[in-house]
Amino acid sequence: MRSPLIIAGLLMMTVATLAQAPYAGMQTRQIKSLSDNQIADLKNGRGMGLALAAELNGYPGPAHVLELADKLTLSADQRAQVQRLFDSMKTEALPLGAKLIEQESELDRLFASRSITPETLKTSTTAIAATQGELRETHLKYHLFTVAVLSQDQIRRYGELRGYRGEHPMPGMHHRN
Repeated sequence: MRSPLIIAGLLMMTVATLAQAPYAGMQTRQIKSLSDNQIADLKNGRGMGLALAAELNGYPGPAHVLELADKLTLSADQRAQVQRLFDSMKTEALPLGAKLIEQESELDRLFASRSITPETLKTSTTAIAATQGELRETHLKYHLFTVAVLSQDQIRRYGELRGYRGEHPMPGMHHRN
């Protein structure tokens, strides 16, 4: 009987310790505010959820449309159009991702060196916010462009394949028939 009680007590202590230190281990990151996965996503032009407003409201993105091209029965022309959109998106997103990594790195350096001031903080965070906004807008606009290439049936099927099951309205103005 004691063993389960001891195990339960140790488990509760472990959970309590983890709850008190949610950032433990992050202090060893190269850039404290970005995980290795986030850095990799930024370096590779991935969306990182920046376009969820579009994605979850029935505006498919080019990367996922290409992944599902066969199941969506894209025509050769549609596939080529979406590929061009994807390539353009990456061309725009890659330098913005690199810029954001550099800006976050500089902010981290300012804090680490104890040289941050209210003025440099304002300058850094304003620049980071602008870059984040540009990056998000880049990903979102390619969802707008992609939906214009697809039929309503393909958009509906995309939602089903992604597990959305018609839980969002279909875009009505910017699609092919």
